[in-house]
Amino acid sequence: MEIPVYIVDLDLPPLQRWAPLMKDKGPLLVDLVDDVKMLITSLVGERVFEIIFNSLSKVATTLPYPFYEELVGISAFSELPLSIVTLYNIFYEALTLCTSIIAQDPNGQLYHGRNLDTGVFLGWDKKNHTWKVAEKLKPLTVELDWKKNGSTLFRSVSFAGYVGVLTAVKQDKFTFSLDKRFALNGGFMGLLEWILFDNYKQSWVTFLTREVLETAENYDEAQAKLSKTRLLAPVYFILGGTHPREGCIITRDRDNSNILTLGSQKTGSGSWYLVETNYDHWKNPPFFDDRRTPANRCMIESGQKNASLSLIYNVLSTKPVLNKETVYTSVMDVRSGQLQGWIRQCPDPCWP
Repeated sequence: MEIPVYIVDLDLPPLQRWAPLMKDKGPLLVDLVDDVKMLITSLVGERVFEIIFNSLSKVATTLPYPFYEELVGISAFSELPLSIVTLYNIFYEALTLCTSIIAQDPNGQLYHGRNLDTGVFLGWDKKNHTWKVAEKLKPLTVELDWKKNGSTLFRSVSFAGYVGVLTAVKQDKFTFSLDKRFALNGGFMGLLEWILFDNYKQSWVTFLTREVLETAENYDEAQAKLSKTRLLAPVYFILGGTHPREGCIITRDRDNSNILTLGSQKTGSGSWYLVETNYDHWKNPPFFDDRRTPANRCMIESGQKNASLSLIYNVLSTKPVLNKETVYTSVMDVRSGQLQGWIRQCPDPCWP
């Protein structure tokens, strides 16, 4: 299923930017957050959820411009409490799983694609064999055309009411996706520091990525910003440019970075292509979630001569790279600015 397109006009006041989208998708967002509230309450208890809920009102007021103002607008148009809208917008810092691929063809042309997977541990539907949150996110998935001064600044695939950036292309500049990274000093630690100790000298991951998409003018500038800014949560940034070998996986903890560049390896990921799931490239993925090995096998067997958006789409459609948590697949071409996405289903037999 193809993804509907909406415009985000950055020339409008922040309070008004999401009005058309919320008019169409607001009821679906209400339906999703009702489920999320129920699931979180069942996991942590009603009292703990109330503490989290109340603290998020404070979190919202501390977010930098224009994010707080945009969340207030989304809250008004969706008729959801600001705390719930804030929770929805920081879910990356909690839990998402993904696969990203960059490939370079023999002529140096770069192609970028990703699966966004989420919903694990958030409600398994025994009857339909699906994750409840992943299924609720599918009708909220949208393509956004971000405009400034009447022209397209960049394009992204996102969720209605979500103001950060997870997947995007800035034509003739760079392509971008991010994958969750698990670490002991993870997103919950940063969130606690923000809430309990007023530590605002760190960036929310997807707010930083939006800032980079809005302001960076080339691959090098984007790479520098993504690799050096102190973060609230660990992450993998996958970045592609416009020239041969302009592709990298930036492995981030909250303060430091490790960068694997396209062409730095003779074989496998880091040669003519890059593959990132949710595990450090210098470590073996766990046996219970090894999407990397089948993705690598598909890329190697296909060969560089077949590098294309179609190849990346096909690899991302291979089980278990495609799985029950996959919400959407998207592919990007930096030269043309093409971004195309599809809402996915993984028919049984399919890895949960």
